[in-house]
Amino acid sequence: MLIDFVPDSAGVSLAESIGFLKAPGGAPANVACAITKLDGTSAFIGKVGDDEFGRMLVDILKSNGVNSEGVCFDTQARTALAFVTLKSNGEREFMFYRNPSADMLLKESELNLGLIKQAKIFHYGSISLISEPCRSAHMASMKAAKDAGVLLSYDPNVRLPLWPSPEAAREGIKSIWHEAAFIKVSDDEVNFLTQKDPEKEETVMSLWHDRLKLLVVTDGEKGCRYFTKSFKGKVSGFPVKTVDTTGAGDAFVGSLLVSIAKDPSIFQDEEKLKKSLKFANACGAISTTQKGAIPALPSTSDAQGLMAGSKAY
Repeated sequence: MLIDFVPDSAGVSLAESIGFLKAPGGAPANVACAITKLDGTSAFIGKVGDDEFGRMLVDILKSNGVNSEGVCFDTQARTALAFVTLKSNGEREFMFYRNPSADMLLKESELNLGLIKQAKIFHYGSISLISEPCRSAHMASMKAAKDAGVLLSYDPNVRLPLWPSPEAAREGIKSIWHEAAFIKVSDDEVNFLTQKDPEKEETVMSLWHDRLKLLVVTDGEKGCRYFTKSFKGKVSGFPVKTVDTTGAGDAFVGSLLVSIAKDPSIFQDEEKLKKSLKFANACGAISTTQKGAIPALPSTSDAQGLMAGSKAY
């Protein structure tokens, strides 16, 4: 979990930006908040600096109803910061301040494994794989979840500026690929991981593995494609006026994880899955209509409103 500084005017470079809005961010924390906003239950495990920003982030988790017992404070390192440029189409560019930041210093001995073992789903990204000791903590928490029979959920969330090289990113992301039962990737990430055309089914299927129950590819405003052991298809998205795409994938994932936690049979029931994916698409779309990730996360009624064709969200 970190703080995104977002320019108060879109379509300008970081150098040209005059003012910035402070927005809580970090994909797994966004997902945790997306889940509680949709009346699910979530906890976040990570590390922040023992500083104003770190305490603010933990307060935001608490105010969003996320269990923060798994968050540690580091007295030696600062909370991570990211400056995010919004291009005129709402897409982003990132510049990170982590040297090292507190999140990179989470140790295996600091993990609240009890939270993981009592969960239905353990969701993670790939940024915690980049450096030690956080990588070892990440691997230990995955093992604890797996040993406890918890479903593993993976959204790689590729952030190339944080990795030593694109090759290191590909290798690191794929190093845990075969562990997850559910993986969500964007079309751009499919292109990055395979270096092939993400529109083609054989490209996507090259990422399939036998432990997977569901692979979802998000295609931005076009919606998403889904692949399971026994069926595959696509679900269209919702047109909205996009302001900022930050957190759209996290809103989508949070929504889908709520559906899976409530009813794991959606992996085998195509109609249930399509219904859940349509709702997740609506959540992702709504989250792009205002700046920042957590403040833009939709409620159940927001998503239902968009699906019903109302502009009330």
